Amino acid sequence: MQGKNKVLLRNLKKEIEKLIRGSQSALIFGPRQVGKTTLIKEALLNAPNVREYPLQNPEIRAEIEKDPAILSRQLLANKNKPYVFVDEAQKVPEIFDGIQYILDEKKAKFLITGSSARKLRRKGSNLLPGRVKIFHLDPLLWNEFGWIKENNIKELEIKNINKKVDYFFEKSLIFGALPGIVNLNNDNDRKDFLKAYAHIYLEEEIRAEALSRKIGAFSRFLELSANESGTSPNFTKLSMESGVSMPAIREFYNLLEDTLIVERIDPYLKNARKRILASSRYYFFDLGVRNSLARFSLNKELINSQKGILFEHAIILEIIRRIRSLNKEFKVCYWRTSGGAEVDCVIDLGHKVIPVEIKASKKIALSELKGLKIFLDDYKDVADIGYVITWGDKPEQLADNIIALPWSFI
Repeated sequence: MQGKNKVLLRNLKKEIEKLIRGSQSALIFGPRQVGKTTLIKEALLNAPNVREYPLQNPEIRAEIEKDPAILSRQLLANKNKPYVFVDEAQKVPEIFDGIQYILDEKKAKFLITGSSARKLRRKGSNLLPGRVKIFHLDPLLWNEFGWIKENNIKELEIKNINKKVDYFFEKSLIFGALPGIVNLNNDNDRKDFLKAYAHIYLEEEIRAEALSRKIGAFSRFLELSANESGTSPNFTKLSMESGVSMPAIREFYNLLEDTLIVERIDPYLKNARKRILASSRYYFFDLGVRNSLARFSLNKELINSQKGILFEHAIILEIIRRIRSLNKEFKVCYWRTSGGAEVDCVIDLGHKVIPVEIKASKKIALSELKGLKIFLDDYKDVADIGYVITWGDKPEQLADNIIALPWSFI
């Protein structure tokens, strides 16, 4: 097994290195601590004439906030066209005007990272359309852990790029998949890491959004929304329990989505023959962050008490991450009728769909898959096969159009 302290290869690295060789620019979004800085520094290791602007450094940030044009002046002074790494660009949105000018003048190329598009949009930053390629970096995928045994859904096929790491699937259900978590040597350090993550997120985002008067309410909302993760949240209930208005709850969810803390999953509504519930579901981007924010005890007992919830989260997040990593335009939805029939995940490929049910059991009976069978019958013109993802060991054909797959066989 691969040791904890070795830097793991990331799926995005080859793409970034290819861009650098072709002297192209990129904007890489991703939540805090997913490894954006490490990825870019490694990709630029052998590149000549690199300039760095780490905007998380208060001194550098203050200099550019005071005089945003200084970036253009410094780069124009370079005789050789540099590669410029701007880290956490959302901290100084005004920097994008200078970046656009330098790109248009062909005086430099940029690799830019950010953990929020919210502040950029609010300041009117145009995210450089047509000038940069935009990517999204997630927490570690299963092939980056070396966990894939087989690929049985060809649309999601991905190969291991690392040897199996000394960090197990069960651990990821408790502590999540952030690279910094994997590299720690014991669970107490992992608990401290996640506690600090939650504190820093609160501090930074509250400060950035000028919500200091609402920090108590937002902190309470974070805990409640983490508990609700994976569901269609009841805004009325959340409003009553957090002590803020329903419009504020909606705005808080927008903040979580814009800062990449949650993934929104919309219902599958195409060609519905039954009345379909139409509210969105929200999944926190990482299970460790979710569990910490929800104030759960981070130990094996959590799996015992929330096995089904954690397993569903892990599968949904992996599917979302894999689609992004493969650069596919697929959409992840869920399906639930007013009568209670449900499918946990519907992967919309455009021309067809793949319904996926998720069961945290080793053995699944066909009688447990009522919702999946109804969906396949109702949408047989676009869905020819469905899957149930299990905690089992080997794939099983449960019906002509239903296959059970262990999680590591996706």
